[in-house]
Amino acid sequence: MPSTTTNGALSPYSTPSIAPIELSFPLPKSPNTTVHLHLTNHTTSLLLFLTTTTGESISTPSSLGSFVYAMPDRTNTRNVLSTPLYTRESSLETATRLAKLLARKMGKPVYVGSSISFAGGGMGGTVEEEMEGFERIVDVVLGVVGRGVEGRNGV
Repeated sequence: MPSTTTNGALSPYSTPSIAPIELSFPLPKSPNTTVHLHLTNHTTSLLLFLTTTTGESISTPSSLGSFVYAMPDRTNTRNVLSTPLYTRESSLETATRLAKLLARKMGKPVYVGSSISFAGGGMGGTVEEEMEGFERIVDVVLGVVGRGVEGRNGV
């Protein structure tokens, strides 16, 4: 049975999904780069795996990437605790930022496995390209789990 919030409304993100959700979408400034995500929304946690492909790399498998665990701090709602479980230097920062942001916005623990790369983007992986890609990923994930975006402040 779905839980309710303090005002009695149904809490849409508390109902676990029975099967993982798999989506893909192009990056905003790089239509030839596609983000693939595999999302499982459990009652007590969220499990997310991300990777990217470009037109040239479709047949080439990507590396495993980093795997990060993050959970909201119960004593300070603005603070999020995280730890890397498996590290790949090229993807650790992005996986950690994404895990922390999702844990804070959803109020539950999040596991993020990420091997996304913005290097194949239209502008070669600039900061603007990475930020827009990051925001797009957050928007899609929060939209899928049924919770609105409450701002776009990075962690």
